[in-house]
Amino acid sequence: MSRPEAGTPGSPSPQALLPTEPIGSIPRPPELLEGIQERSAGRLSEEDLQLLYESAIRDTIARFEATGSQVITDGEQAKPSFATYPIAGLDNLMPDGVTIPFADGHARQLPCLTAGPFRYQTHAGTYLDQARKHASVAVKQAVIAPSALSLLYPAEGIGGYPREAFVEDLVRESETDIRECLQKGAHRVQIDFTEARLSIKLDPSKQLLKSFIDLNNTVLGKFTADERASIGIHTCPGGDFDSTHSLDVDYAELLPALFELDAGAFYIQLASEPDRRKVLRLIKDHAPKHSRIFVGVIDPIDPRVETPEEVRDRVLEAADYLPVNRLGTCDDCGFSPFGDDTSTSRETAFAKIAARVEGTAMAARHLGVA
Repeated sequence: MSRPEAGTPGSPSPQALLPTEPIGSIPRPPELLEGIQERSAGRLSEEDLQLLYESAIRDTIARFEATGSQVITDGEQAKPSFATYPIAGLDNLMPDGVTIPFADGHARQLPCLTAGPFRYQTHAGTYLDQARKHASVAVKQAVIAPSALSLLYPAEGIGGYPREAFVEDLVRESETDIRECLQKGAHRVQIDFTEARLSIKLDPSKQLLKSFIDLNNTVLGKFTADERASIGIHTCPGGDFDSTHSLDVDYAELLPALFELDAGAFYIQLASEPDRRKVLRLIKDHAPKHSRIFVGVIDPIDPRVETPEEVRDRVLEAADYLPVNRLGTCDDCGFSPFGDDTSTSRETAFAKIAARVEGTAMAARHLGVA
């Protein structure tokens, strides 16, 4: 199957004036989840596990394309999670790092770095290569924000490896992660910055958020303006087992600072917000004039599949605040950011995606930009 050529950095989406894109993850097939467990227990070879990954990626892309999507992902089928793919398999980690509590009472815990130097075990370009083998439309690639990985460094420090050296290594690795994806033909590279809203809960003074913004901008500053036009930032209140970690944090506390990031696009969770128009007013007031704003029109946590008409109306609502030539749509979050999250079925995920694609097209026709 032929692969689509990468667009010129900053060029419009294949869906032209009103683009729509997924965020990233799709629930893994049961046979893949079973295979991962079997491999962990030593009852399945690495070769057979790789065949399961390949099958899941192929099926995911076929289902994506069947929805009419012109920009897709590989569904993160081979990632252990959206956050930990670069470090899976490193031998200088301990499983006692920062804990992320979710509203329903469960938690996820990051590992903790024990020694330097810090290096990625896997770069996201590896996943992009696999996806583009099977795709006949544009493929975007999600990467983890360096700010999230900065949480791996322990507060007490590491002997012989000061934090400054760690940050230097982290910036280099993150730049490489993004640059490889751009060079390999990613339609857009999306930086997952889901810890942004959480940081305000952890530190109401917002000094932690400021440090995150500064670190991420250091990495973005390694790219030219044309390259940054093809780099986007995703923010959401987290999503795992149908729960969030920071939905109770007011967007007014985050968005002005978030929009200080020098990126060409922003993917803003919006469908699950209790007051969407309030958030849209904030976006209108603070978003950079050069950036495209992708507003969330699908809530992955809600088990009900939205209708295309609902999606259309959410797009038209956003168009009351944002110029259509700077507007796009997306899902609020990935459907399974952590590999073992089975709270949503693949069938439901793709039904929601189909509604997003159709509803966005309906809105485009209504707005005269189809």
